Amino acid sequence: MKTLKLNGKQNTSVIVIKKGGLEEIAEFCRLIINEDKAPSRICVITDSNVSGLYLDDLEKGLGRLDLPLLRHIIPAGEEYKNLDTVSRIYDTLAENRFGRDDMIVALGGGVTGDVAGFAAATFLRGIRYLVQIPTTLLAQVDSSVGGKTGVDLPQGKNLIGAFRQPDLVLIDPQLLDSLPERVLRDGMAEVIKYGCIQDPEILDIVEGGSAKSRMEELIERCAGIKIKVVEEDETEEGLRRILNFGHTIGHSLEKLGNYTELSHGEAVSVGMAAAVKIGESMGITKASCSSRLKEILHAVGLPAETSHKANAVYDALLSDKKKQGDSIHFILIEEFGKVLVKKIPLAELKEIMSRLESAGD
Repeated sequence: MKTLKLNGKQNTSVIVIKKGGLEEIAEFCRLIINEDKAPSRICVITDSNVSGLYLDDLEKGLGRLDLPLLRHIIPAGEEYKNLDTVSRIYDTLAENRFGRDDMIVALGGGVTGDVAGFAAATFLRGIRYLVQIPTTLLAQVDSSVGGKTGVDLPQGKNLIGAFRQPDLVLIDPQLLDSLPERVLRDGMAEVIKYGCIQDPEILDIVEGGSAKSRMEELIERCAGIKIKVVEEDETEEGLRRILNFGHTIGHSLEKLGNYTELSHGEAVSVGMAAAVKIGESMGITKASCSSRLKEILHAVGLPAETSHKANAVYDALLSDKKKQGDSIHFILIEEFGKVLVKKIPLAELKEIMSRLESAGD
């Protein structure tokens, strides 16, 4: 078992990495409960895919806390990460007289964690206890840690949200055993992202074909990087932007595909490949990075190209939160492990994207 801590401005996240840890969920929850303000009920939020796999086991474990349990099941899929889904969660909480000192437990992937976290951040202006139990690789290495919550709008991804650090994140690598191959690949995109921006040894592990056998190590490496970055810049005013490597174009591709054409990881994969090409064309990124990254992505079954036209991708990214006036904060790498945030005029970025498309890149 590995226990990490993320010291946020409002609270501290206890992050437990333990294979088979779901069975001990009650004991881990006791680590965060303040007896003077103990919860009187728990609401488990999960999705229609995960509920049939782990909900009964989770509720059995939580039963050791001797508290009333509610369950709220949301439809699975990024297309349901919206205000309608959150509104239905509010209804469940209000109808059951949920209080500020009660506990929300999110069981699922990134969508469930984002939606449940946003509900916890906003219902009654904030629920005291939030527990994240990520069941996908993407959520275990990235989205469950760091406190970003939110939902999508038709105009773009994650346009409504709040920062709310979970009090407990229980990462149980055993939960990954049930993942379909595509969902596991999805998470590998975020693993590779951390290799690109901070820890090139991650790329060596993936490239060497030993990612699955060293998964717990990879999870710990990625979580450790994110903790350090978030502790320095919790609300993404500077350094935390580096965690968006590949996401600017990735989010645009998700939007263009109505959140059903590409998964988040697949879109980020294409976005990382594009960011490296853009960096190379600007003379910022080492020339060999693009070809190596493409090989790594393809080796784990992730895409590096898109059929969407450059102009359409550019138009979609104009809703990105990193846009500032006529420029955008774009995440580039100089080489693997050396990242920088570059403020690029939008007109220049559009010209670069069009030029790369014309050159067949």
